[in-house]
Formats: sequence, C-alpha cells, structure tokens
Amino acid sequence: MRVLVTGAAGLIGTAVLALLAERGIPVTALVLDEVSPIEADRVVVGDARDPATVDDALRDVTDVIHLAAIPTPLHDPDEVVFGHNTLATFTVLDRAGRAGVTRASFASSYAICGLPFARRPLRMPYLPIDTALPLQITDPYALSKQIDEATAAMIHRRYGMSVVAFRLPFVGTAAGRLSEFSRNFGHSPQMGAADLWSYLDDRDAARALVSGLRPAVAGLHILYVAAPETLAPQPTEWLLDRFHPGVPRPAFPGRTVPIDLAPARDLLDFKVKFPFEVRG
Repeated sequence: MRVLVTGAAGLIGTAVLALLAERGIPVTALVLDEVSPIEADRVVVGDARDPATVDDALRDVTDVIHLAAIPTPLHDPDEVVFGHNTLATFTVLDRAGRAGVTRASFASSYAICGLPFARRPLRMPYLPIDTALPLQITDPYALSKQIDEATAAMIHRRYGMSVVAFRLPFVGTAAGRLSEFSRNFGHSPQMGAADLWSYLDDRDAARALVSGLRPAVAGLHILYVAAPETLAPQPTEWLLDRFHPGVPRPAFPGRTVPIDLAPARDLLDFKVKFPFEVRG
C-alpha cells in the first residue's frame, strides 16, 4: 500500500500524513510549494491540476487522498476558486483511474449546502442536514464541491474506483481555531449559525479520510462527518429556535449537532476520537 496525499502541506493534509506515518503506511505527498519538514518518504512539488505532475506523483501508488483545493471563496476571484478546485479534482481522480488506482477519498465540504458563503439570505429546508437536503448554492466554492462530487460519480462509473467524498465541517486544532471559535460562540452564537456550530478536530478529519479508503461496501459514497456535539456552549434547541426558527426538525437534546452522522458510522464505523471540551 502506498497513499498519494494531495494538498499534503495543509491543515488536514498534515494530520493525514502524521496518521499514515503512525500506521507505517508509505506516503507520496503532492505539495504546491517546497515545504520542510514533511512526513512522507516521497515528495512531489507541483500543481494538482497538471497531468504530468500528477502522473509523477501516482508512481507506485495504490490509494489516493485528495485535499488540494482553495478552501474558501473569500480571498480569490470566483473563477479562480471554481476553476482551480474542479480541475484539480478531475485531474487527480482521472489520472488515478488511468493508473489503475481503485480506492480514493477526498474532502468535499459541509459548505456545499450553500449557507456558509451564501450571497443572499437562505433558509434550511429541514434538519438534520443529510445528503438528501436540496442544495442552495450561490457561491463558487460550494459549486466547486458539487462538481467535485459529480466528478467522483463519473470516475466511479468509468473506472470502477471506490470513492468516498467527505462533507467536512469547520476543521481545526484543539489549541487553535476550535478554542477560538468556541469562545466566540459563547458570546456571539450567531457566528456559527450558518455552519450549525459543527466542527471536527483535524486528527478526526484525517481518521475519516483514511478510513474512507476501506469502506465496508465499495462504491461511491457521500458522507457527512462531524463531532456529535456542537462547538457552542448553548443547548442546540435554544440555538435553532433563535437562529433557524420554523425549520422542521426533530428534537436535538443537549448540544447534539443537527447533522445526520449515521451513514458514516454504518459504512466506516467512524466515531470521533478527539472531541473538543466546550466550556460554558
């Protein structure tokens, strides 16, 4: 087994490399720029949109974890965000399929629902969030993730590759962004409303992506993963009454995150190992 990790120098990529190193799995890291040090026995520097670079990175690779993307539409022109993300995903998965790779996982995003970067006011159709929820996309980042998932479906049909797309929530480290955002939600809970106050520790994001290489049932799968409780100290029912009033929903006791996490549990036996300790 050798895993190609694209976007390996990013927050989640670094956590994936650390996890694979811990498990003794050889890794090829594809990074856009020279970085040092990096936990990989082979490093390829180049753009994930370039077929020649990707072909080089795929040498002797059996599995792919694709993370190379612009993670937000806030700092680059719309056409750059959309074009970069969709071409990188197509190139990596298509070249992997041509090379005979049969297993891949990649980072889609919770933002595909449309709310986090909405360009106009939006309302949730219902809760909890699940993969049947109608998408309300108004930004290029969410649109790029929708195309990425469609690309994965095509790759699965064309090459028979097993692909798992993870709709990741806000990802951070316990000592960094998770702590900061939890404090912010304590006094300004509206800041987390578009994300439903959901989160995932970077180490758990890495665990999900690696587990996606060996799902219980091979095929194309789209999964939400998140911590089972929110990053906000307030009860979920209070938060939803205040910031998502009138949205049809069941009861969410305590700080239960209003996202359907059952499919990831069923397919991958995935459970969070690193919950953040929220203080009120």
